[in-house]
Amino acid sequence: MFNRSRLTVARKRAGLTMKELAAKTGIEPRTVTGYEAGEYLPSEDVAKKLARTLGFPLSFFLSDDLDIPREEGVSFRSMSKMTARQRDGAIAAGAIAFLMSDWLDTEFDLPVSAVPDMREDTPQSAAAGLRDFWGLGNRSIKNMVHLLELRGGRVFSLGEDGKEVDAFSVWRGEKPYVFLISQKSAERSRFDAAHELGHLVLHKHAAPNGLEAEKQANEFAAAFLMPEGPLRAVGRITGLPKVVELKRAWSVSVAAMTYRLHELGLVSKWTYQQLFMEISRRGWRTDEPMQMCREQSQVWKKVLDNLRQDGAGVDRLSSNLSVPESEVVKLLFGLVTMGVPSTPNALTTPRRGNLRLVK
Repeated sequence: MFNRSRLTVARKRAGLTMKELAAKTGIEPRTVTGYEAGEYLPSEDVAKKLARTLGFPLSFFLSDDLDIPREEGVSFRSMSKMTARQRDGAIAAGAIAFLMSDWLDTEFDLPVSAVPDMREDTPQSAAAGLRDFWGLGNRSIKNMVHLLELRGGRVFSLGEDGKEVDAFSVWRGEKPYVFLISQKSAERSRFDAAHELGHLVLHKHAAPNGLEAEKQANEFAAAFLMPEGPLRAVGRITGLPKVVELKRAWSVSVAAMTYRLHELGLVSKWTYQQLFMEISRRGWRTDEPMQMCREQSQVWKKVLDNLRQDGAGVDRLSSNLSVPESEVVKLLFGLVTMGVPSTPNALTTPRRGNLRLVK
């Protein structure tokens, strides 16, 4: 039976309103509204036309309801810059990510969530407490994506056109999800990951939007990535070379390190202003000095390696899920290297993989 929730998700992924979809398919707007409301079903010919227009296989619309992220539970960072169309498209991408995650659970053994509820803590105490809980000490975190996956989080990319759709996170039952924008530097993407982790621990199953929630998530991210103790041991900072050295050691942006040093009182207000003037003059607000490599997913690398052993790749995953390959690619873009399978039509022997994540 044609599934109305899947029609809604496909339409929003295509960036279309119901009226625009009706115009493209040559049917009445009220008819599309009726399909999505579940008032009646499209004929086979109309269903095929809808599928062609939206770029999804017909089989996608003929399966169970999709679990769609609740808008009030999603932690969008830049609500003021984002259009409703962009917001809806990102949430619909979350529904496809849930579908991919469910497939992972049926095929592989992955860590359960170890992301605690720390709603009663301040951002700084939550950051220190989580480092202690995860046994990180005061060391620099090598890879935020690996860390999230190791602790049971599911990480996806947002390969969207336009930076207005920023990183976001959401709880789905007891499983945390983080979505990272692919159009940022590796350093800023790391901070985004820590920011979203802050939302997950500080605002679990709450409405994590608003200026105060964003401020708390930023404070958490800064304290989590740049713990106070080691920075205080460095002492007062008077010049940009030392800031760049620290930025490299802790794998953050030069701007984030400068702000953190000022926050801890290790940089005077005058020096802080001079540092940012110099950072801007050198173009380091967007292009980082000594850029680090973008962090990739350990989970999805192992999954695709497993598929390649059977002569398949992303195309096999998209076929299994009945979603366009482009949707899978967008959700994995930047997180893993994707290649063309050597034998696209190879048959896969069903088996259950055992993915073991290591620190």
